[in-house]
Amino acid sequence: MSGVWGLGGGQKGRLEHLRRLVTKLIKTERVEWSWHQLDEARGYAEKLIMMAIRNGDQHKPTMEMADYWLLEKELIHKLFKVLVPRYQNLPVAATNLYRLPDNKERRECMQGVLELKGNPWPPVLPQPRDKRLLLTNILLREACQEYNQNRQRSSSNSQIIQTQETGNPSSTSNSNTMGSSVDPINAELPGEGLQNMNAVSPETKVGS
Repeated sequence: MSGVWGLGGGQKGRLEHLRRLVTKLIKTERVEWSWHQLDEARGYAEKLIMMAIRNGDQHKPTMEMADYWLLEKELIHKLFKVLVPRYQNLPVAATNLYRLPDNKERRECMQGVLELKGNPWPPVLPQPRDKRLLLTNILLREACQEYNQNRQRSSSNSQIIQTQETGNPSSTSNSNTMGSSVDPINAELPGEGLQNMNAVSPETKVGS
C-alpha cells in the first residue's frame, strides 16, 4: 500500500497523491507542497469547483466527481454549501498559486503554495506598505506643489507684461490719426494766409 500512496506507485499512485492534495486544499484552503504537483492538483480542484457551480448537488456525474476527489466525504457538503456560494459570481479562477523562494541549502525541488481565494489565513504576499507619510515623500510632494505654483505665477506675470507691451489698440490709432493730420513741412505759419489773400498779381494790376 505504501508503494501506491508514495513514490514509485505509477499512474495510480500519482492520482492518489493528487486526490490527497485536492482534499487538503478543500479542507484547509491552503496547501504547501512541490510547485509542479500543486500546479497539477490546481487544475483538478478548479474543475471540481466549476462543475459544482454549474450543475449543483442534484447532478449525478458531479456528485460522483466530488466523491472521487474528496477523500473525506464531509467535505462534499462544504463544496456545495460554502465554496459554491463564494465563487459562483467570480469571473476568474478560484485559486491562487505562489512560488516560494528557493532553498539552496536543502537543495529541494521548487516549492509553492496553493490556496483558495477568500481563505481565513494571512495573505501569502505581504500587504504593500503605505509610504505616503514618509519624510522623503512629504518633501517631494511639497516641492512639486511649490514648483507648480511658481510655474503658474510666472505664466500669469508673462501674460501681464505682454499685454502692457502691446498696449491699447484704440489709443494707438488715435495717435496715428493726430500725427497724420498735421504736415510739419507744408504747414503754414500764422498770418501767412492773410498776406497771400491781399497780394495782387502783376497781371491783375495791368488789366485794371
